[in-house]
Amino acid sequence: MKSAVTIDASVFVNAFSPDEDGSDESAYFLSKVRDEGIPVIQPTLFFPEVVASIARKQDETEIALELSQELKKFPKLSLIDLDEDLADFASEIAAKHRLRGSDSIYAAVALRFGTELITLDKEQLLRLPKVLSVKKPK
Repeated sequence: MKSAVTIDASVFVNAFSPDEDGSDESAYFLSKVRDEGIPVIQPTLFFPEVVASIARKQDETEIALELSQELKKFPKLSLIDLDEDLADFASEIAAKHRLRGSDSIYAAVALRFGTELITLDKEQLLRLPKVLSVKKPK
């Protein structure tokens, strides 16, 4: 795999939650993306989503904030701001595919930039394959 990917926050949270099922697979996937220098195109939303989830799950503010700084060092990371145009596109995706707002933003980024969406989110995996390439980490 060398083509660009968009990685849902669910994969990052799972990778950094060793007590969760699939954590090893998610961590392996992220290390492979990092080691192979695969381009990662992410909405800026992914930082607060991952940090908030890790802080809540582990009850550790400092660990969560340190993780945010580490995520910014991901090689070949491109961050996409949520401007009005992308928000409109994400809203359309959310309405058509009955997704939560944040999930539709990842889908909009993946569609706009032609990336594969990597996720553990069941709704994204179920509802998006007709419009974009969506897979679990492996």
